[in-house]
Amino acid sequence: MSDSAGLQFVSPYAFEAMQKVDVVRLAALSDPELRLLLPCLVRMALCAPADQSHAWAQDKKLILRLLSGVEAVNSIVALLSVDFHALEQDARKEQQLRHKAGGSNGESILVSQLQHGLTLEFEHSDPLRRLRLALSELLAIMNKVADSNGEFFLKSSELFESPVYLEEVADVLCILQAELPSLLPIVDVAEALLHVRNGDWFLCLLVANVPDSFNEVCRGLIKNGERQDEESVGGRRRTEALRQLCQMNPSQALNIRAMVVEECHLPGLGVALTLDYKPDSADEAVSPLVSYVSGLLLGTNGKVRTWFGMFIRNGQQRKRESSSVLWQMRRQLLLELVAILPRSRSTHVPNDSEANTENSSGYSGLREEHVVKASALLRLYCALMGIAGLRPTDEEAEQLLQLMTSRPPATPAGVRFVSLAFCKLLAFPTLVSTPEQEQLMVMWLSWMIKEEEYFESAAGVSASFGEMLLLVAMYFHSNQLSAIIELVCSTLGMKIAIKPSSLSKMKTIFTQEIFTEQVVTAHAVRVAVTNNLSANITGFLPIHCIYQLLRSRAFTKHKVSIKDWIYKQLCETTTPLHTQLLPLIDVYINSILTPASKTNPEATNPPITEQEILNVFQGPAGGESARTRPQYSITAQLLILYYMLSYEEALLASTKALALMQKKPKSYSAALMDQVPIKYLIRQAQGLQQELGGLHSALLRLLATNYPHLCMVEDWICEEEVTGTLPLLRRMLLTSSTCKYSQTQLQEAFQNLPTSGPRLLRILEHLTLLSASDLIPYAEVLTANMGRLLEEGVSRRILQTVNKLWMVLNTVMPRRLWVMTVNALQPSVKILRQHRYTQNDLMVDPLIVLRCDQRVFRCPPLMDITLHMLNGYLLASKAYLSAHLKETSDFERQTQTISNLGLTGQPDTPEVTREELKNALLAAQDSAAVQILLEVCLPTKEEEEQLGGGADSLLQGLQEKGAAGTWRAQGRREPEGGLLSDLREVQCLICCLLHQMFIADPNIAKLVHFQGYPQALLPLTVAGIPSIHICLDFIPELLAQPQLEKQIFAIQLLSHLCTQYALPKSLSVARLAISVMGTLLTVLTRAKRFSLFMPTLPCLVSFCQAFPPLYDDVTSLLIQVGQVCAGDVSTKARDIDPFVARLEYVKEKQREKLLSDAGLLKPILPRRSDEELEGSDPDVQLCYRIEATFMDIISASLKAM
Repeated sequence: MSDSAGLQFVSPYAFEAMQKVDVVRLAALSDPELRLLLPCLVRMALCAPADQSHAWAQDKKLILRLLSGVEAVNSIVALLSVDFHALEQDARKEQQLRHKAGGSNGESILVSQLQHGLTLEFEHSDPLRRLRLALSELLAIMNKVADSNGEFFLKSSELFESPVYLEEVADVLCILQAELPSLLPIVDVAEALLHVRNGDWFLCLLVANVPDSFNEVCRGLIKNGERQDEESVGGRRRTEALRQLCQMNPSQALNIRAMVVEECHLPGLGVALTLDYKPDSADEAVSPLVSYVSGLLLGTNGKVRTWFGMFIRNGQQRKRESSSVLWQMRRQLLLELVAILPRSRSTHVPNDSEANTENSSGYSGLREEHVVKASALLRLYCALMGIAGLRPTDEEAEQLLQLMTSRPPATPAGVRFVSLAFCKLLAFPTLVSTPEQEQLMVMWLSWMIKEEEYFESAAGVSASFGEMLLLVAMYFHSNQLSAIIELVCSTLGMKIAIKPSSLSKMKTIFTQEIFTEQVVTAHAVRVAVTNNLSANITGFLPIHCIYQLLRSRAFTKHKVSIKDWIYKQLCETTTPLHTQLLPLIDVYINSILTPASKTNPEATNPPITEQEILNVFQGPAGGESARTRPQYSITAQLLILYYMLSYEEALLASTKALALMQKKPKSYSAALMDQVPIKYLIRQAQGLQQELGGLHSALLRLLATNYPHLCMVEDWICEEEVTGTLPLLRRMLLTSSTCKYSQTQLQEAFQNLPTSGPRLLRILEHLTLLSASDLIPYAEVLTANMGRLLEEGVSRRILQTVNKLWMVLNTVMPRRLWVMTVNALQPSVKILRQHRYTQNDLMVDPLIVLRCDQRVFRCPPLMDITLHMLNGYLLASKAYLSAHLKETSDFERQTQTISNLGLTGQPDTPEVTREELKNALLAAQDSAAVQILLEVCLPTKEEEEQLGGGADSLLQGLQEKGAAGTWRAQGRREPEGGLLSDLREVQCLICCLLHQMFIADPNIAKLVHFQGYPQALLPLTVAGIPSIHICLDFIPELLAQPQLEKQIFAIQLLSHLCTQYALPKSLSVARLAISVMGTLLTVLTRAKRFSLFMPTLPCLVSFCQAFPPLYDDVTSLLIQVGQVCAGDVSTKARDIDPFVARLEYVKEKQREKLLSDAGLLKPILPRRSDEELEGSDPDVQLCYRIEATFMDIISASLKAM
């Protein structure tokens, strides 16, 4: 608004005095300054104040004294004497009239019959008419603004343009707004004043006389403003008015700027306010303009970024104007850039002698205090050019290149500056346009390569620009231009659209002049590893370069060994884990196993040696040695473990490809794997999951694949019990971290058993307070003396405590613990022979675990340990055989080749594959273990004699003890000790393991039951193994077997299953079994018939007891069998008629007897004893067995009723 340039505005001093009502400061104002504030001061002096304090009374006197000498006060007092209520009513009537007339300038109620111009009328009028004239004009403008729909117009008004009457009009305007606030809202008045000349001056006077309305007026103007202010006259006038308001009240300038950003309106105003802003304390680092524009373009608010970027783009389309805010901003930024450049910088490129001079005038360094500001300027220009689309002028481009190629001091900020400058060169290669500039850039890059080691050591930072140079060179060689773009964007911290084609010139410079591929690989190996590498070290590190070179196979291509560097870097790691370590290990393993090219199959990297791996696991972090200070961190050990497991997995996965190589990579020896404390390390990783990122989950995956015996569910559950809250509270009872009992004392207590039982118990109880890692030194003594616990007189509590300690140790050193335990529990004969099993022996033959001292089978705490080891070694054997099969896959191909060369004409016989043989071996192994365990469940002769009954009485105790009254009703005596015996506890442990095995692989259950086991164990297995119900699925198949023994076993098993699981499926299978028995009756010989029906007829009782609907089928079968037997007997000279008659009688009267008095049969059908039947004819025995079966069925039916 140049039309108000000659007018005097309210000064910041005067506005602050008005805002704070500082009378002393107001008195110090000059007359011209005071004249602008008279409307407010006069109203303040005349109106009744709300503040009745003495201080304000004194201040009011000072104000009256101040006004007494001003002539213009009288006219203002006259204005305040008008009846404003009547004036407001007339004004509202005029508004209604104009609204009805559609906004046309017809008759006016406020002003009628103007004989002269508006200015002359204003001059000759009394105060009331002056108010009416100004109000009429103002309302007309406000109405037009309301009807303009946002289109800007400039209204020519004689009243607001005459310089003679501006002050009087301003007085009238301020009085009107103050007295009629509802008619003239100050925000609407401010908006209307933008549409007249001198509007900004009137607006400042209005706000200065109502200082509390400053923020309200500014917010209203900003909300109603344009999104792009420099594109229209109205936008520029609005910006200028707000700028004048902020110059009047500079303390609120930043708040107004924040409103601009919040509303995304008037971007030029935000820049103008920043240019006008003069901070109290100048910040030497970054200027306010750089901070503000950088915040807009690099902030997280995408809406603000787009809004300001549009301001830059639109501003460039117009011709260069000195009054444009955009060009003012660019000029200021250029001045700041030139101010920090080394004074002697120029585009002159010195010769070699000049370049080697440290204090070369063309290459003087950037001052240390300017480095941070230079970095901020570089990022800002990157954002302006990349995000906002700024096209630099030749002058800007020249000065930017001078800044980018300057040499900062060796400080962390200097390293950051060089990295930013380098990335800006890659992002905007068009800045280098002439050959001289290109040569300047090449020399600067050469300086970077030469000085990067010095910068890294002097600056004390791990991430230097040397790694970035190396990384970019590798990307250029492998033509990964998208990776370079991603690298540039991440370093600059902004997303810039970079065309890959624009990097062609830089690619040529890098690959042909600065970094050839051989130079890259040779330089990368010499780069020192990063000490204590962790995720806290940001930026581009040597590990990024090595990773990319490994991916491109540059090391193997140029025969450069990188194994030592990788090993050193893995050892120099700490938490939190750096994200590049796991990809580095994976790509290194790939370079070991996969040749760089088919023409050169031997071009691979060597693996890490076994001795190097062993060196990492020496010390306490290994978990199984003396407690001394570790040499390597737990992070390094976990990474080496991840390398070993991944290497072994990749080796097995690529055996077919490796078979073509003459020099094959070898697997690590079993002895090495035995010395690595895998479970201990996994447990340590579990507690560091947050710091290790994805390493813990990756290790668990590898462990589940290669070492399933270390991932058993019961182990994880036990580990939760060991590491839970309760064990932690118990360990808090231990006042010292060291144990007060030594291994020697523990050994002496074991040797003196059973007399030293109490002392041994005290020591063992104290050991339970130790953590798993602190318990490791006692593992050998505990396991070596387990055989002594089998002697008579050892208390149960000692056994249970040893079991508990063993389970704790199992969480940190399972494999070594298992081997020591198996060797300690061998029979005394093997111990005397000094026969020691190894880990490999136990994986090849897991049944060695069960070849222990027989007393273990009746010692539940030690049997629990044995079963745990057996389950683990069965899983380990599966993994071992699968790995062995993959390792020797090339032999399979050779065998197939030889077999294919056989004689022609021979029939093709399907050969059994090695995979099938392995599965058969595993099935035989599992079934053998199950059969041995079932055999252990059988009581010995001594146990039978001690319990006063046979095996049946002991094994059936679980079923017969269903109700306490049953024992008394049958008149039996409960065996001494009942079910609380060692045998019963061992049986429960074995049944639990079998249950888990059957769930894990139902085929094991099928195989074991097809093999069969003693019938006496059926009550135990059916009641003790919940998953045995799956046998119902294959009992029909078992009944179809040709062997009579299997058919008998199937019927006996089914009878117990029907009693335990009375399900619809059981009913259908039972019906099938009865049908099969009826069929077999017609085809079997006399001897086989006796062998089948004698043991299976009692099973029919269970069928009827479980399923009453089977009574008719069972009765028919029994009658049929009896008739067949009676027919055979009738051929002999024996009288069998009474027996047949009794059977017919039972068939006819069975239902009647069941409902009435079945006891009448007892005297009619007396039960024969075994002594009476012994030696009699088999058919006769079978007939009496049928008779007994009928009696049992009737008896069971009566009990059920």
